Amino acid sequence: MSKPNLHAIDSHQRPLRDLRISVTDRCNFRCQYCMPAEIFGPDFKFLPKEKLLSFEELTRLTRIFTSLGVEKIRITGGEPLMRTDLPLLIDMLTQVEGVRDIAMTTNGSLLKRHAKSLKKAGLNRVTISLDSLDEERFGKMNGRGFKVADVLEGIEAAAEEGMKIKINMVVQKGVNDEDILPMAQYFYDKGHILRFIEFMDVGNTNGWKLDQVVPNREIVRRIHQELPLEPVDPNYYGETASRYRYVGTDKEIGLISSVTQAFCSTCTRARLSAEGSIYTCLFASEGHDLRKVIRSGATDEEIRQFIEDVWSARTDRYSEERLKNTKGLKKRTKVEMSHIGG
Repeated sequence: MSKPNLHAIDSHQRPLRDLRISVTDRCNFRCQYCMPAEIFGPDFKFLPKEKLLSFEELTRLTRIFTSLGVEKIRITGGEPLMRTDLPLLIDMLTQVEGVRDIAMTTNGSLLKRHAKSLKKAGLNRVTISLDSLDEERFGKMNGRGFKVADVLEGIEAAAEEGMKIKINMVVQKGVNDEDILPMAQYFYDKGHILRFIEFMDVGNTNGWKLDQVVPNREIVRRIHQELPLEPVDPNYYGETASRYRYVGTDKEIGLISSVTQAFCSTCTRARLSAEGSIYTCLFASEGHDLRKVIRSGATDEEIRQFIEDVWSARTDRYSEERLKNTKGLKKRTKVEMSHIGG
């Protein structure tokens, strides 16, 4: 598979093609692997409105990023639907020349009420996080007692509007790994792509341990015993998920194996945090303050050069380094998932 001919290339010859925009650090869930309630409690101070980039600023930056090769935009959070008037931003971004695809990742709890306006604004794809169909486990995992039905109704509302749906399940050994097959069977029947994500050491607060990771080869084995699978080639260079198809069908699952099968060598993603910093890796310790640059009165060309300089100096290979040396990898402070959305 050939690499696309883009403008911005990093030190490992990886092109800049995808931009993930976190529009808020707030979330109504308190998932243990992302925003544990004991840390993100009622007294936790989230970012004030003035520290968030405006929709106009985000649209301007998107236009500049596309001039460097970005084609795909993903809206994230926190929970992005907690950002007021989000469909307006979607509408603005769809009008940026060079944007081929806009998607959103959400926990789905607010999706039912917003699905129609999001689709009307131009959102065609949505990924919903759902870690269990069991009410007790799901309520415990989301930390706020939200019901499975809250999410399933959001999924159906988006599907009824004609959006393409993917479901993300973070799998943790001893927490929800018994739900692997029930989730596979349920979404096989529904016809939505389910993606299994290995529990990762994102941020600093989720208490990650390697023995809590269920390797994706084990997930494939469990499902294959009941619903035979066969591997499928990637759709494009830099695709994060390994694809498998149910034998004799066009139905698929995906597996995101950042821990056991790192894919740093083809990573094409930059992340714009809720407070307006560029991060070139999900596990990065430091970002580059783009909010300061854009609010300093910089021209588009100056901002473009700033972004290109950041990307061209990129050396990130965290997951590959962890894979080679899990015990010896130096512990470091990392950006929280709630700021960059995964």
